[in-house]
Amino acid sequence: MNGACTAAEAHCEYVLRLADTSLVAGQRLAEWLGHGPTLEEDLALANIALDLFGQARLLLTLAGRIEGCARDEDALAFGRDAAEFRNVALAEQPNGDFAQTIVRQVMLDAWQLETYSSLVASADTELAAIAQKAVKECRYHWRYSSGWLVRLGDGTGESHRRASAALQALWRFTDELRVADELDARMAACGIGPEPAVVNARWQERLAGVLEAARLTVPAHQHYPWHGKRGVHTEALTHLLATLQYLPRLYPGVSW
Repeated sequence: MNGACTAAEAHCEYVLRLADTSLVAGQRLAEWLGHGPTLEEDLALANIALDLFGQARLLLTLAGRIEGCARDEDALAFGRDAAEFRNVALAEQPNGDFAQTIVRQVMLDAWQLETYSSLVASADTELAAIAQKAVKECRYHWRYSSGWLVRLGDGTGESHRRASAALQALWRFTDELRVADELDARMAACGIGPEPAVVNARWQERLAGVLEAARLTVPAHQHYPWHGKRGVHTEALTHLLATLQYLPRLYPGVSW
């Protein structure tokens, strides 16, 4: 996106950031189905994935309506290539072991919870309504992931080592959660998006509390060459989309 884009284009791009992050994060969690460490966690991760898919559907429908190009939720989910996706790069990172999945989700859940909590006051009343529903789900997601992070970080020596290693590996992807860009500022200025500095402060406070309880240390700043919100992704997204989009691309336009 550049500064010359229309208000509608900027609005659509912003909603796609939210939609794609939920869609991609949901797909990652769905990969645990049948592979969870216990049956209870298998089902919990699947249910969180369903929540995220539900958020993505509502947001993609809204984005398609704002765009005005007759693309529905399915066209946006299954018809775009990786460079057209606007999810944060953290969401697309592979599951790894259970500790890596939990660390990824803690950081995403904290960000989504604070973002949607602010979006309930959006000038876009439909986005505000979606946020009102999403924030209830995000509270549960946060309770689940933060509870597990404390159990892992403050658990055995092995669980602490794995949680710490995952935090070190994934921390570099948090820059775009914390640092606002031109689109974030533009949406805040017109009342559609939240004030980035407020969301960032609340995100850091929430995350700092659970990391302390888990006896984990915030890593030093690391170089960040990816910016998923602008379409600059890691190769992990290409592999994820190959699975997510396989059937719709194999049978385009089919009716079930």
